[in-house]
Amino acid sequence: MHVRPRLKRTLLLVSTLSAVVGIQGSAAASARSHAQSPVNLVLWQNLGNGNQAQAVPLLINAFEKTHPGITITNVAQPRANYFALLQAAAVSQSGPDIVNMWTGLFTMQYRSYLENLKSWVPASDIKQMGGTKWSSLGFNNPAAPYVIPLQQQFYIGFYNKALFARAGIKTVPTTWNQLFAACARLKSIHKTCIEEGTQNLTGEFYPWYNLSYLMAGVFSPAQWEGLYNGKIPWTNPTVEGQLAKWHQLYADGYLNRDALTATNVQSAFLKGQAAIIVKGNWDTSQFTQSLGSRVGVFVPPFSNSPMNKVVEFAGNGFAMTSYSSHKKQVAEFLQFMTSKEAGAIMAQEGLIPAVNNVRPTNPLAKTMVNLVAKDHFTVYPMLDNVTAPGIVNAGDSVFPDMLVGGTSVKHATSSIEQSWKQLPTSERAHTWADYSVPA
Repeated sequence: MHVRPRLKRTLLLVSTLSAVVGIQGSAAASARSHAQSPVNLVLWQNLGNGNQAQAVPLLINAFEKTHPGITITNVAQPRANYFALLQAAAVSQSGPDIVNMWTGLFTMQYRSYLENLKSWVPASDIKQMGGTKWSSLGFNNPAAPYVIPLQQQFYIGFYNKALFARAGIKTVPTTWNQLFAACARLKSIHKTCIEEGTQNLTGEFYPWYNLSYLMAGVFSPAQWEGLYNGKIPWTNPTVEGQLAKWHQLYADGYLNRDALTATNVQSAFLKGQAAIIVKGNWDTSQFTQSLGSRVGVFVPPFSNSPMNKVVEFAGNGFAMTSYSSHKKQVAEFLQFMTSKEAGAIMAQEGLIPAVNNVRPTNPLAKTMVNLVAKDHFTVYPMLDNVTAPGIVNAGDSVFPDMLVGGTSVKHATSSIEQSWKQLPTSERAHTWADYSVPA
């Protein structure tokens, strides 16, 4: 009489256990399935076709090998409207998971759709990177960046040693006077002293390589904040004096006549038609491959006293979009970017790794690093990254024309100053730390 109830209870217990095991087994299978489900991340970048762009697929391949189940689609976007595309994608929340982002005030301007990485990438890994403070609020918290740097970048001058020797230039110029004297010698042997031209990515002349050194030649890094907040107006006589000397280089015939329209500027330098080129370091390997030991590095000597200042900056990197549905996987890729393996990939492409303790391999890149590490040059950020984007855009319009004499220095500086006065208050605040964009 008691058997049936006992059997019933036993059957019920077995049935219950089976259900539990079944549920647990189903949950475990579901978890395994979820863990093994492939995730594809979309990365947008606007790096053109230089060494940085060539490094990106190598970084992705190395990451994917150690992270099975995660793939990354590398999408090259045009630089001309890159940020407009990013903003449109952010509004619809249909954009990429990972974006190439310029640092400095560019990051601050667009941070409303970026994720602060403090909660996603371990602090110990972030600490392995140089330059992270330049993508953090107020530029003062390197442990809480929005961007993991792709590389350390230099705005720098390159010169042809063979042409210098032919012109009888025995020492690399370090002052304005020495630069003008060297250019006169190069002109006498029918060589362009400094080759200028349009950028491959935009097809337009970009003045900020030179402007960074023009302002470094007369102001300290801390004083640059005055150009941002108005304490040093762009109509300041010191500013105008530097711009006038820059124009004089063109007026004296030391720059190519088609400075604003010349394309493939590097070609003239590599063919020995021009002795000097001023640009970023990201195509350095092309110079060493073509010119070997005949190419050297120097800082544009836009100073009345010997120039011992250099522009070094973690100018761009990768960021996580705030609307990504795969943040965990994005964080894994960004953490990989802090590794020595990622740094080694950048080095093999002739670039300067942002990963601490990973040295560059390119000889010119080593020289750049030693300007800071051994020669103790004062380090400056990139002027265009710490100047309000509205002023950068205005400068893109007026400074090229001023360089070739299409407009006067005073007209150019007055135009920039007027543009500064028209900026929103948040973009001409008292300090960089005050810069705020509604997030």
